[in-house]
Amino acid sequence: MDVEYLFELEFLVRDYECDLLGVVNNAVYQNYLEHGRHEFMHAAGIDFAKLHDEGIDPVVARVEIDYKFPLRSRDRFVLRMGVQREGRLRFVFYQDIFRLPDEKLILNGKVTGVCLQNGRPMVPDKVAGMLEKYKIKQG
Repeated sequence: MDVEYLFELEFLVRDYECDLLGVVNNAVYQNYLEHGRHEFMHAAGIDFAKLHDEGIDPVVARVEIDYKFPLRSRDRFVLRMGVQREGRLRFVFYQDIFRLPDEKLILNGKVTGVCLQNGRPMVPDKVAGMLEKYKIKQG
């Protein structure tokens, strides 16, 4: 990844997130990635509910996940994230998960998102402000 990490968030695997094999179910990882994106946006001063009330909806357009190693119940891990722009309207969140404390790579995620207003892609002022604050560059 050519993107620097801008944000990180620690988690603990809960028992109910594991499948019959005793590992985190593959779909649960998307919840981790989504929570990380939401926390990053919140830290950047962007409130999803307020955006929606203004008629602006950030949505996911594409998700790519490369699973490297499974997590198990009670594992601690950290999600690290960087962001790049793709074109004028899309944002790509590069999200990597590492087990703690050994920093073993668990997965690489790439999530492409866009903001919609009345069904049309756009970049709201609040998101443009985030781009400047974090010096997010074109990918």
